Formats: sequence, C-alpha cells, structure tokens
Amino acid sequence: MLFAASHTLNGLTTTLPVINNAAIDGSTKVVFTYVWHIIGIENLVFGIALLIMSVVKNRSKVKFAAWLIIVILFMRWTVIAYFTLMNNHDSITSLIPDTTAIFVVCILLFLGTRVKARRRVEMSMRTRKRHL
Repeated sequence: MLFAASHTLNGLTTTLPVINNAAIDGSTKVVFTYVWHIIGIENLVFGIALLIMSVVKNRSKVKFAAWLIIVILFMRWTVIAYFTLMNNHDSITSLIPDTTAIFVVCILLFLGTRVKARRRVEMSMRTRKRHL
C-alpha cells in the first residue's frame, strides 16, 4: 500500500503537472494520466491482497498469490528498466529506488512462502509424534 501512496503522490506532485503543462495532445495526456493511476490502483490491490494473505489459514492459496505478485512485480521492473535504459543510458541510477523497492518486496514474499512451508512441515511432524 506504500507503493500505491508514493506512486500516486509522486504523480500528483511532479509527473502529472509536467504532462498537463506540456504541449502534448489532450488524448495523450488522458492516456498517460489513466495509465499512471492504473499502476497506483494495482499497487493498492497488491497491498490489500498481502494484508489478507497474512491472515489466511489456507497456505496453498496464499503461496500461489504470492508467486503471482512476485512475477507481476518482476515483469513490471523489467519494463521499467528496459524503457528507462532504452531512452537514456545515463539514467541507470534513476532505477535504484524502483529496483530496491520491488526486489525487497519480492524477497520478502519469497521468504514468506518458504517460512510458512517449513512451519507446516514442523507442525505435521509434531502431530505425527503425538499420535505415535
């Protein structure tokens, strides 16, 4: 949800005012604005999904959703990196904030899927010992 807030605030304070003041076709401005807000809404949905996933007891559904979010975030980063580097090779340092945020979330999601799987195995082993 922090991605949603930071993305939206960045758009409202820096990016979208520049687009609105530029000599760009009105329909192009509209497309850029709604694409910007689509990404903000996707980030909000991911945040809500992660909150819900943190309390769901059925771990198989959580694991699938976590992997889906990891794939989507990695593909998002690929698009960001590709277009940033294609347009300006010197702007590689501008990728640092997005890269850091996306990879931290992906690593946390990955570790979360691994930890929960280990806990389930440990719990099932304890249950088996009790029944023996």
